Amino acid sequence: MGLIAEFQIDCDSLPLVSVAAAVPEATITLSLQYNHGRRPLFIGTVTGGSEQAIERAFTDAHDIEEWTRIGTAGDTRRYQAVPALSFEEQLGGQIDDLDGLEALATADAIIERITVTADGWEQLGWFADRAAFTEFASFWQRNADFGLERLTRDAEPKSPGNGLTDRQLEALRTAYEMGYFEIPRRTSLDAVAQELDISASSLSERLRRAQTQLIQETVATLWPPLPE
Repeated sequence: MGLIAEFQIDCDSLPLVSVAAAVPEATITLSLQYNHGRRPLFIGTVTGGSEQAIERAFTDAHDIEEWTRIGTAGDTRRYQAVPALSFEEQLGGQIDDLDGLEALATADAIIERITVTADGWEQLGWFADRAAFTEFASFWQRNADFGLERLTRDAEPKSPGNGLTDRQLEALRTAYEMGYFEIPRRTSLDAVAQELDISASSLSERLRRAQTQLIQETVATLWPPLPE
């Protein structure tokens, strides 16, 4: 029986990390089109953040040769980007085992979702069995900072909210209990952040990512898709 894993890879050499770092208020999800040789096209979906800041970050990114906006729906934009580097060129300074990196592309795994952060990638993946997951996890543990958030069997039902990290759950629960989501609000972002002992900007990002995750798990599939 297969496994579903949610994990994060902290590695600032991964593609588009510089874009996420430049516009931390945006949520960036990434898919890779591997039918383009050694430089798979990037398809990035960006929610929130300044359109001008995002597109300036794409232009300034060292790992993007050129980019095109291919769709817009409300506060969400979709971009296609041509990479300036192959994965080997981009990660060669960070990863010693480039043969192992190439072998991962043929492993019994499918990466369903990649969320780009200022530190690396948060991912959701399906693995054929525990051996396939162990091979994948061991590689990234050797070459970067790998953190496993959740590991379940693919036959187990997943209720809405299971995709949230512990910190996101804590932020949502605390904000809710303090009345941050009430109308009118009974508390401020600063007060909730103080309760959690984090900065207001960190709390704001944590809440946005949690809300985006909940939308993806519940109502996002009902929305019309962005034009290709």
